[in-house]
Amino acid sequence: MLAEKYSLKLTSPAVADFLQLRSKVGWGELDANLAEVSLNNSLFHVTIYLNQQLIGMGRVVGDGAMYFYIQDVIVEPSHRKLGIGAALMDKIESYLNDATKQGATVGLLAAQGKESFYTRYGYMQRPNSSLGHGMCKFV
Repeated sequence: MLAEKYSLKLTSPAVADFLQLRSKVGWGELDANLAEVSLNNSLFHVTIYLNQQLIGMGRVVGDGAMYFYIQDVIVEPSHRKLGIGAALMDKIESYLNDATKQGATVGLLAAQGKESFYTRYGYMQRPNSSLGHGMCKFV
């Protein structure tokens, strides 16, 4: 449970706040227009603020039917290990429980070393006995 000093909202962050948070975790520069379109096309957002400063967020993207991808689960480094990531994932999982139906796939790309955080929510690492390596392409 989050401390009372934090504010959790189910809204998209401001583009500038999103870009700043990405920068704080070392995710590099991103065009503001590209970020705005991406945020606007998301299926679900959860944000956490401390004194109106964005310190955590997560979102879900996809087609809203068969495919859902958990994206941009970010916690500002100075606020890690306080349950903020768990609060974000709890809201994301609640959304997915309502939005998905039998046959849907939920995917994510975990940052290296963060895989165990997601296994507690039922996500499995790849490769395994039935699934090969996950793959991606960065443009």
